[in-house]
Amino acid sequence: MKYFLLTSVLVGFLAGCSYSTSEEPVVTTAEPAVTSNPVDKTSIPVTPTAANSAISALPSFRIVNANNQVVDISQFKGKKLFVNLWATWCPPCRAEIPSIESLGAKTDKNKVEFIMLSLDDNFEKAKSFATRNDMKLPVYYPVGNLPQLFNVEGIPVTFIFNERGEIIYQHTGSTNYNTKEFIDLLSN
Repeated sequence: MKYFLLTSVLVGFLAGCSYSTSEEPVVTTAEPAVTSNPVDKTSIPVTPTAANSAISALPSFRIVNANNQVVDISQFKGKKLFVNLWATWCPPCRAEIPSIESLGAKTDKNKVEFIMLSLDDNFEKAKSFATRNDMKLPVYYPVGNLPQLFNVEGIPVTFIFNERGEIIYQHTGSTNYNTKEFIDLLSN
């Protein structure tokens, strides 16, 4: 029984956290906009096609920061934008945060913006977690419903947008972002 429980916990950790932002299942009829791995330079995506551009562009979407200031995510166009969807109850989310923090410390704040978008049921949980763990990157919370692009089934999910608001990287699941490939992706 002890081994079964341990195996179940490990499988859950490795698989990511299930998360649904709507009552109805999300149906995708087009190919995903981007599913690249920055380690393989040949897989860095090109401009999205017209068929999927409606959901691959940076949406206009209001978020609130830890100081209760409301901003629209689209105001960050002109910079590369790293958006991570996470929650305090998600072990893989918590596991990748230190690598995102390290990446953030190595990027030019004038050229790259980081948004750690909490999907907790209560923003106070995320703010407390950020304080306890000395997170330097800004933590945000959705003001309303998530846009279609961020309506995901599992977290963590990371999107990186270029200066024009186009997705240049998307990944579901936990990964190490503190790598030369990600530094290069955000620097170029």
